[in-house]
Parts: sequence; C-alpha cells; structure tokens
Amino acid sequence: MPMKVLFIGGSGNISTACSRLAAERGVELVHFNRGLRRVELPPRARTIHGDINDRRAMAQALASETFDVVVNWIVFDPAQAAADVEMFAGKIKQYVFISTATVYQKPPRHYVVTEETPLANPFWEYAQKKIATEQFLTEAHRRHGFPVTIVRPSFTYGDTWIPTAFGIDFTSVHRMRHGLPLPLHGDGTSLWVMTHASDFAKGLLGLLGRRDAVGETFHITSDEVLTWNQVYECIAAAAGTQARLVHIPSDFIAKVDPAVGAGLLGDKAHSLVFDNSKIKRFVPEFRCTVPFAEGIRRAIAWLDAHPAEQRLDSNAVVEKILAAWDSRAKS
Repeated sequence: MPMKVLFIGGSGNISTACSRLAAERGVELVHFNRGLRRVELPPRARTIHGDINDRRAMAQALASETFDVVVNWIVFDPAQAAADVEMFAGKIKQYVFISTATVYQKPPRHYVVTEETPLANPFWEYAQKKIATEQFLTEAHRRHGFPVTIVRPSFTYGDTWIPTAFGIDFTSVHRMRHGLPLPLHGDGTSLWVMTHASDFAKGLLGLLGRRDAVGETFHITSDEVLTWNQVYECIAAAAGTQARLVHIPSDFIAKVDPAVGAGLLGDKAHSLVFDNSKIKRFVPEFRCTVPFAEGIRRAIAWLDAHPAEQRLDSNAVVEKILAAWDSRAKS
C-alpha cells in the first residue's frame, strides 16, 4: 500500500513543490487547509477544507482518516504544536515539524552550520518561537515517544518568488529594469545559500516514513554558496538588466525598519553555509540540481508571463530605507 501523508497547509511556496514530488512518487497525499490559495496541485492530491485554528472542526473533518505521516507546514509556536500532539499522538508513525534555519545561533560562532550548532536568536521573535516549538516537540518525543522529525529549511524559493533581502515579490526586478537603486545590507560580501523548492522537496520526501528519522533534526539546503552581491547580480542578469546597489549597514536598516532589521540581524546579515552531510547520510539520493542562476531565471520568466502576480509590496520599505540613508549622507 502507498504511504498516506497529511500536509497541514500544503499550498505554499515550498509545500507545493513537495506535493508535486509526493504525487510523482505515488504517495497518497491529503491536504488540510482553508483553500484560499489558488495553486496547481497534483490531480491525485485530495484536499479537506478547514481551519487549523478550529480544532474541534478539524478533528471532525479528519475523524474518518488515518495517516502514516503528518507534515505541518504552519506551526509557529508551542501552543499550536501542543494541539497537534494532542490530536495525533498514538495515531501516526511520524510527525514532521517544519522549523527554520533561522533558529541557529546568531551571531554565529562559525559560518559553517551543522545540526549540532547551538540554537539562539536574540534578534527575531519568529526564530525564538520556532526554537521554543522545537524544544516542546523534542521533549514530547523524549518523554512520551511522540514521533517527531524536525526539518529546517533556509531561504527556499520557487518558480513564483524573487528571493531578496527585503521581500519575495517583484520589487527588485521592477526597480532594476527601471534603473532605480536597491539597498543591500552590509557590503554584500557575506555568504549565503539559496535553495530551490524542488530541491528541498527531494530531501523532505526522502525522510517521510523513515523510522530512523524519528527523533532527528535536519536542515535541507543547497550546497551552492553565493555572496549577496552575487545573488543580486544573478537576479539582474536573469531580468536582462543591471542592479544599482546601495550598500547600507544592517544596523542602520534595523533602526529605520525594525521588522526588516530583525530578518537581517537575525538571519541574512551573517555568513551562513550549511553542512548537508546529515541529510545526505539519511537520504543518499539527495542532490540539489537547480543553481540559483537557473532558478531565478525560471521565477522571473513565470512572473513575466503572469503580470497580475507582479506585486511591489516591499517597494515602500525600500524607498523608506533609501530615503533615510540619503538624508543621513546629506546631514
């Protein structure tokens, strides 16, 4: 019999790619979500509509279902994790918590990160809640045998995202093509890793149903290392233009916009390179095959073909940061 897997969420950037690969591999896949996002899911995937925040209705909707594996893409704090433990304990063989690589110690002691790197992030509440959730689930496994596997993606993008330091929308491409300046944190030489969602999916799918992965933690990223300057150069090349970069200290950006600053000081401002030895040991076939230059070319091509999706949501933040920096230079 095929493995039966429940994706809670399942229609986001990373999870959609994982859904497609699961279908290709013959997994019996069920989604539980509100059905608000219009994404192309595999025909074999079945969706049960519901709200994860209404646990009574969720329990009723899933009452007749049994699953081998549950992957929750939208748990962000210990209370949500506790509700899942109560709902699925003793009923499944594996529960996969999608955490984040932002949980690793910031500032890092060393730029090469392994799963043994300490967890600490004083800059970003999002990461702090993920750390607390990991700790709760790890304790549930230790004390009660709850079958959790923790997975930590880093910056993972797909065919509809333009991953930059300030957002995932079309702002950077729009500004590049119109000759407008773009801020970039620091001097742009810190090391970074971008992972295509289709590559991440290979690692995740390889862990599903693995008894020896229960109680373990994995990050899943590309081995391709770029500087942030190179990231923006790749975006510009794929957009058929050049980037006018304005290098601005991360601390200054954080003062202008604390929300953006949290994501910089708590993540992107630091050089981070991930040692993927552990995921490769458990999933020997895991290899990332989409270099960033190719992945970003596909993303820009998709957005060029879907102009209605070319959102410029982060443009206001970019303008605010540039204006503050320009005002400082003139004072």
